[in-house]
Amino acid sequence: MKELVIIGGGPAGLAAAIAAYENGVRDILILERDKALGGILRQCIHNGFGLHTFGKELTGPEYAWEYIQKVEELGIEYKLNTMVLEVTESKEIVATNEQDGIFMLQAKAVILAMGCRERPRGALSIAGERPAGIYSAGTAQKLVNMMGYLPGREVVILGSGDIGLIMARRMTLEGAKVHAVCELMPYSGGLARNIEQCLNDFDIPLYLSHTVVQIHGRERVEGVTVAEVDDARRPIAGTERYFPCDTLLLAVGLIPENELSKTAGVQLDKVTGGAVVDEKHQTNIAGIFACGNVLHVHDLVDYVSDEGTIAGKNAADYIQNGLKQDMLVELSPGEGIRYTVPQVISQREDVTVYFRVQDVFRNACVQVYYGDEMIYTKKRAKVAPGEMESIILRKDLLPESGKLTLKLEVLS
Repeated sequence: MKELVIIGGGPAGLAAAIAAYENGVRDILILERDKALGGILRQCIHNGFGLHTFGKELTGPEYAWEYIQKVEELGIEYKLNTMVLEVTESKEIVATNEQDGIFMLQAKAVILAMGCRERPRGALSIAGERPAGIYSAGTAQKLVNMMGYLPGREVVILGSGDIGLIMARRMTLEGAKVHAVCELMPYSGGLARNIEQCLNDFDIPLYLSHTVVQIHGRERVEGVTVAEVDDARRPIAGTERYFPCDTLLLAVGLIPENELSKTAGVQLDKVTGGAVVDEKHQTNIAGIFACGNVLHVHDLVDYVSDEGTIAGKNAADYIQNGLKQDMLVELSPGEGIRYTVPQVISQREDVTVYFRVQDVFRNACVQVYYGDEMIYTKKRAKVAPGEMESIILRKDLLPESGKLTLKLEVLS
């Protein structure tokens, strides 16, 4: 029997473990499938991490090391090279590694912090053969930053999320020629600072409302055909353009890694792909919590750590005091809003609500409604889907029960 088992040793899992320890839980075990703690941060050698959390600019490995060092100092137990195979509703965990073989653990509480995976080429239905030279952007990042391999020298990138933008810069710095970054949507999915620092500073063109419609080459990628798309995201005939290249990097979205969540019976949100949680980051299964990119995809690791801290603190409270629910208010997205996290509010306390908008809006107003009554409003000069937004709902604004709706109104 373990008091707390954390699945995933990335930034969310590490922050959760530290928070749980600092709130009185000592019997903690982190299960990590990789050979080292740190998660995706180990391959993110660029800077820009830690500005919110530590007030200084760090690389990914440096940011991870701040938490790894703390875990080591506190003596929190962890197992590496350990794959979790199943989590049940009763919080029983089946896992395997070389040392222990297949083993089972019973936990009082479980924190899901498995991160996310990249959407593959198969999900895109791009015409063409299956030649060498097609990589997800994260795979290319690992090859370059951790293994010292250059995937190619003539590159086209599909997708303008942060990892696509960062790899455009990284490949350029390694001597490759990045011909274009193509984005299906009429706006970039990445942070504004990454567009400036990774594309504009290196004169790499960004083609909005464009996508790859065909991959050329049989043994190795020889080129790609790119076309403009209409409002329905369909290629426009006559706008095709050919780019010769030997490498196509795909940065076409991340999917929360929720296979284990499904085996536990955790309710998933259709939009985020992650669990439905309350403000404590507890799922519909009492004692099972979720945080980080397995809950919803983040653009800043600082927010991932914040969520891990919330999940760890409340998991400790659950272990020591049991489940407490004073109220139950549903929080749902309205006009202009794609999703909200949390989706449920279970206690009367100040709640940080994270959300993403559906399009780029300027001079907008974020509003929260209880029925027809507006209980919160705040202006924003600009909002974009690539940058996660947040508001704080004070406890005195929360109703006893019912439904709150988060909306976005564009001011004239």
